[in-house]
Amino acid sequence: MSKNSGNSKLAQTPPMGWNSWNVYSCAVTEEDIRDAADALVETGLRDVGYEYLVIDDCWMADETDSRGRLRPHPEDFPSGIDDLADYVHDRGLKFGIYSSAGTRTCQGYPASLGRERLHAQQFAEWGIDYLKYDNCGDHDGRDAITRYAAMGDALRETDRDIVYSICEWGLNDPWTWGRNVGGHLWRTTGDIVAKWRAEDDEFGDGLVQIIDRAAEQGSAEYQAPDGWNDPDMLQVGNGPDSGQSQHEAVTVERPFTKAEERTHFSFWCMFSAPLMAGTDLRNLSETTHEVLTNEQAIAINQDPLGIQATRDRVYGSREVWSKRLVDDEAAVVLFNQGEEADEVRTHVDEVNVPVTADRYRVRDLWTDEEWETDGELSDTVDPHGVTLVRVSPAE
Repeated sequence: MSKNSGNSKLAQTPPMGWNSWNVYSCAVTEEDIRDAADALVETGLRDVGYEYLVIDDCWMADETDSRGRLRPHPEDFPSGIDDLADYVHDRGLKFGIYSSAGTRTCQGYPASLGRERLHAQQFAEWGIDYLKYDNCGDHDGRDAITRYAAMGDALRETDRDIVYSICEWGLNDPWTWGRNVGGHLWRTTGDIVAKWRAEDDEFGDGLVQIIDRAAEQGSAEYQAPDGWNDPDMLQVGNGPDSGQSQHEAVTVERPFTKAEERTHFSFWCMFSAPLMAGTDLRNLSETTHEVLTNEQAIAINQDPLGIQATRDRVYGSREVWSKRLVDDEAAVVLFNQGEEADEVRTHVDEVNVPVTADRYRVRDLWTDEEWETDGELSDTVDPHGVTLVRVSPAE
């Protein structure tokens, strides 16, 4: 068996795509995936960078075949995975699939522990381009690094390049070892749910809790091109009716507001996080489409330096975040966690702008307004909202 290119340089910028879980949960079908592939093209998402289409849990039959190979669910995926992969590839997209580093998936289907080489070869034969590898099932006493390294080695031994997404939930600081076991991205958190803040007794974390965790966990320094911290998939466009909201033990009472959707997307772009949409692409609202296709914000996410934003200042419910960009530029977020509109203020001297200048050019990436400043940055920000700006020395 010839080996692939070592699974290197497959993710020089954060992967972008769509995943089935948040919208369909365990009810996903082959028809849903075909519809999503068509919609990624028709909505223009493919053309702004959303290239991976990933089936999450529940695509499998209840049992493996006699050799231990995974089988697609005979009723929900009757055409088979290789045929579905062809359909996705024919639309100029890449195709992803899901398994777990345990004996069973999170929803109780067969998984890949102890069968890593067998299953990796299956994925390669089917034409898979991306593997999301979860952390559920019995681990048979094996630690996380051992389990995830086994699949990383198996993927490298195939003759196909496959992006490897480690979904270990941040339990054992995977940002410190994910790259060494072949990972291209690694989850830094538990599951995100479609609400601003989850209660302590609910499943998952709300948006603001994920943002706070990114500020506190110290993972930013480990991120670089081809190795990305992953704060979980996007919930932009989701609410009480989405599959995950109905499936999990969480009460989602309303969809995200427009300000919250912009906050969610702005921070994932500032983090250089993988952008995996997870809403119903057949019924995109104008607002959600505008958020997901904001090319200026996506450019922040895809910046070649791959730096994760850090929090520079907190005062009351107001925060300032920044990240360096190529060409002596920077991105800055003025964030209002509060319940009322409030002014958020900072100065270029207080954020991570690479160079000192007499004047700076500032562009608001949501309103497209542009102005110059001697360094002062301020705006009145909506509740739960952000102002996202790109800052560069004025010529």
